[in-house]
Amino acid sequence: MEHELVIFDNSGVLVDSEALGNLLLARMLTDEVVPTAFTEAVEHYMGKSFADVVEAVHRRTGAALPAGFADRFHDRLYRTFERELTAVEGVHDVLDGLDARGIPYCVASNDTADRVALSLELTGLSERLAGRIFGADQVARPKPSPDLFLLAARRSGVAPGACLVVEDSARGVAAARAAGMTVFGLASLTPRARLAAAHRILGSLAELSELMPTLFPQRFPTEACR
Repeated sequence: MEHELVIFDNSGVLVDSEALGNLLLARMLTDEVVPTAFTEAVEHYMGKSFADVVEAVHRRTGAALPAGFADRFHDRLYRTFERELTAVEGVHDVLDGLDARGIPYCVASNDTADRVALSLELTGLSERLAGRIFGADQVARPKPSPDLFLLAARRSGVAPGACLVVEDSARGVAAARAAGMTVFGLASLTPRARLAAAHRILGSLAELSELMPTLFPQRFPTEACR
């Protein structure tokens, strides 16, 4: 089936926030809970909702996060994003290519829709994705459940089988597969082995731009998904 909609994850795919978030998480866990290396945070917590991170920390270490940890983490993360957050290299070229081919796109993230909107605003992407943001707070079950991707497809008026998902986490890949969608894994920070269930693995967004003539034959531009 021809791809009629591209669904992007946000962190690590559109905005370069995974490294910042996992570095901060590792530092705060080390200071307040249990020694945690950056590589451990990436391996065990990247791509999860914060509620799932809490559960995973307890399951791995037996420790509970102290009172107020989540609020302190998100406050510090926001201030870090204000100073350091950037768009992922190559994202504007990808979106320009989709616009030129009339392929609608949107974002579906395990973060809340408000936090996704904030990160897009800080990186200059908000106008390109306004009204096309789907967050974990809009569904009962976040990734790896397919609910979020199915919501994005339904709201965009596209059948799941006609959707192409770009993800950088194993949970996101599993969610897209469960939704019956084609999924490309972006292995910029995530080890390729963790994305093995993807239909294709990309090393960068530049590779997606190179594939566009094959993936999306030229057609007249249309309004992006709403």
